[in-house]
Amino acid sequence: MNWFSALFHGETVASSVTILGVVIALGLAIGSVKIKSIGLGIAGVLFSGLLMGHLGLKINGEVLDFAREFGLILFVYTIGMQVGPGFLASLRRQGLPLNLMAIAIVLLGAAIAVGIHYSAGVEIPAVVGLFSGGTTNTPSLAAAQQALKDVPNLSVETSKLPSLAYAVAYPFGILGIILAMLLVRVVFRVNLTAEEQAMGGQNPAAKSRVSRANLEVTNRNLVDVQIQNVPMISGSGLVISRILQDGILSVPQPETRLKFGDVLLAVGSPEELDKLRMVVGCESDTDLRMLASPLTTKRLVVTRKNVLGKSLEELDFVRRYGVVLSRVSRAEIEFTPTHDFRIQYGDTFLAVGEGPAIAKVAQELGDSPKALNHPQLIPVFLGIVLGVIVGSLPMSLPGVPAPVKLGLAGGPLLVAIILSRIGRIGPLVWHMPISANFMLREVGITLFLGCVGLRSGDRFISTLIEGPGLQWMALAALITIVPLLLVAFVGRLLLRANYMTLCGLLAGSMTDPPALAFAQNITRSDAPNLAYATVYPTTMILRVLCAQLMVIALMQH
Repeated sequence: MNWFSALFHGETVASSVTILGVVIALGLAIGSVKIKSIGLGIAGVLFSGLLMGHLGLKINGEVLDFAREFGLILFVYTIGMQVGPGFLASLRRQGLPLNLMAIAIVLLGAAIAVGIHYSAGVEIPAVVGLFSGGTTNTPSLAAAQQALKDVPNLSVETSKLPSLAYAVAYPFGILGIILAMLLVRVVFRVNLTAEEQAMGGQNPAAKSRVSRANLEVTNRNLVDVQIQNVPMISGSGLVISRILQDGILSVPQPETRLKFGDVLLAVGSPEELDKLRMVVGCESDTDLRMLASPLTTKRLVVTRKNVLGKSLEELDFVRRYGVVLSRVSRAEIEFTPTHDFRIQYGDTFLAVGEGPAIAKVAQELGDSPKALNHPQLIPVFLGIVLGVIVGSLPMSLPGVPAPVKLGLAGGPLLVAIILSRIGRIGPLVWHMPISANFMLREVGITLFLGCVGLRSGDRFISTLIEGPGLQWMALAALITIVPLLLVAFVGRLLLRANYMTLCGLLAGSMTDPPALAFAQNITRSDAPNLAYATVYPTTMILRVLCAQLMVIALMQH
């Protein structure tokens, strides 16, 4: 059995892979254990690594460094690909107030962390760990550790402080968010039923729901009016996918003139359909989808590169083929597309028309699910290379004596955000299927956390019991709870924010899925998801930048 023992005590690649595999598998099992819907999640891998490191398990130093850095690159690059397309959109319209509150939470936490450094004398490497753990944000921990590598004469023991402080702060990081939600509910005596009713009228998510209605034209003012000129249709997001006129079912053209008694199949949000109903006349008992006709429906996936970035108005499928695209799914959200809607790789349309005509549209759009599900690896690795190059560029900042770098955390993140927004450069499509993105992201973060835990495990118990661990825990609690409560109280008192929105905001400001699950559980609603998704991109990027800036600004001499 010496060969088996060597797998856990040797310095070979085989032993390194075995130990790392055990750490990750055990950590994921620990993270999956939930108490009242609350668990460690992916952070369980860090605690597993700390445990194994405390027990004396070690892996080859070069293998550990490579696995940690490569895992970090995979993680931040896929995060950038995920948040990039929605980053600017999240700052617009109703998202702006929510993002400003989320930014306030992040900056207040960073200010408290810096204050802890000066008032309590805690070293900056430990402070950034408390900042990351107290806000349950792993990418900021990774960014801080990368920034620390550029600090001259940094000792090995000092380099372990961020992960130790992160582990100490993390448990209350989760509980603090939940405690803040409960305190807001108690202090303001929140009535969930009333909050849900109020949310119904202002929830953009509700407005994005897609419904349909068969409407009969009984308003004589619309007789001989072209469909494109009917009030409530142009620019409303409504789509007229079928029309029954003179007993013939067809796909209407924009120039189609209405007749008294026509039946229209309209697709859009329930609110817009109600408004159209008041204009057109009344709801018909005839369901146009049930009538026998040559019209059919089919879902088409955009996989052809030469249509990317074009609008539906440019493609003009209605006039060319008599096919209307009544719905589109993008990033798991379904809605009705307007004429100026621009196509992205992976969009899924519901096409209505005759079979041969739909086949022609499918040919133009690509409609190859196999191509969609098969990740294009050249853009992935080329994007990573560009990210590493950008992260390695030295930059001079005012007041900082030495050039600074974005590092392996900031470079790939920035490049991925830019490339995902561009979408396409020549034959290269910067799109990553959701399943591929999730898999690479999880592999990357588990590798990173497993390696960090193994490297720091020999000091964790002594830091917690004999060292400053308990003090760190108390200080991290301030970073967690104070910004959350301040912003939540201001949002409720001054901005009259809905409680369900506040819960999603608090969870999103910490990029914490367990807290979001708790918010869904106590509100018995999916409403917090919208606020969470709205602030997530901004919060993720800002926390990474804050962690790096704390190291750059306070440790350069």
